[in-house]
Amino acid sequence: MKTKIIYLFTIVLVLSSTSVFSQGCEDDLPATSTTGGAPKTSSLIFFGYIQPQFVAHFTEPSTNTFNFKRARFGVRGRANRSFSYYFSIESSDFISADGNMYLLDAFVTYDKYKWVKASLGSFKQPFSLENITACYGLMTIDRSIVVNQIVAPQRDYGLMLLGGDNTTKVRYRVALMNGRGLGVVDNNTKKDFIGNVVYTPFDFLNIGASFRYGYPNNNTQERSTYGFEFVADYEGFALQGEFIHDNGDYNRAAGGGCGSTPLELGDNRQGAYLMLSYMSKIKLQPVLKWEYFDADTDIKYLGYQEMLTIGANYFFNDKTRLQVNYQSISETPSVKNDALLFQMQIRF
Repeated sequence: MKTKIIYLFTIVLVLSSTSVFSQGCEDDLPATSTTGGAPKTSSLIFFGYIQPQFVAHFTEPSTNTFNFKRARFGVRGRANRSFSYYFSIESSDFISADGNMYLLDAFVTYDKYKWVKASLGSFKQPFSLENITACYGLMTIDRSIVVNQIVAPQRDYGLMLLGGDNTTKVRYRVALMNGRGLGVVDNNTKKDFIGNVVYTPFDFLNIGASFRYGYPNNNTQERSTYGFEFVADYEGFALQGEFIHDNGDYNRAAGGGCGSTPLELGDNRQGAYLMLSYMSKIKLQPVLKWEYFDADTDIKYLGYQEMLTIGANYFFNDKTRLQVNYQSISETPSVKNDALLFQMQIRF
């Protein structure tokens, strides 16, 4: 506890753009540029959010608890018209493996040109729409099972090239990363090659694909992953879906995403989800999400699970949101494991 207090106090003292931040916990900032097209120099921004929640699992015996899903803060800004920076810390006791706060994202981006940018540091893997989505912008409290289990580690150290933004028809991200995750020393000389491309054929539709090829544990055993995604948004309705397939070795020490429990996986594993939501005029957003995950496609019915999430989000304003989710889970072999979750979120 004493270490945490010193760490927090130090950060506060240190704190006394057109950038690409969505590989961290924040979305892209609105574009600002001079008449010549170069990004403007902007002041430092302090940001963060907290997500206290209540979770009840209807297991045998049942359990319930209050905790924090996330409690994050950081700084972002520009060093000059060519370079931006981003830094964030996770301080929730419940999301890290050892219960201590840790460095989440820390990267420097050269972003003078819209189509050729480069980020160096620790950040999210550029794989999967739901993984790239800022954590405070998720429509359900938990990410899908397939994203938590297969897109792991969700964050890593590396170099990323990227281009385009929310105003362009095409956006791409390609990264060379260690493949071991945060807080872990790289134990081999080979790297993971990861990428994502998104195309917007119409204003209401985005379609995309992701890939990953690497060596998660050594220089000989490889891993390959691919995925497809789409999101359609029209008149308040949004339909979003993904399919992800993974093959080969995997890093068992990486853990599941956002504190989820990692599962034992077979040589071939895959999953998908479909999610429908509607943003009403009274700031209430009902959400329905169906998903499945097969931990080993070579063994029929073993390690297969489906989950139906019925939820609602209420927005008090653009910074404050209440989420309620009921998760109906079906597993093979059968286990009683439904859950009810309440989460309050405040951004600053």
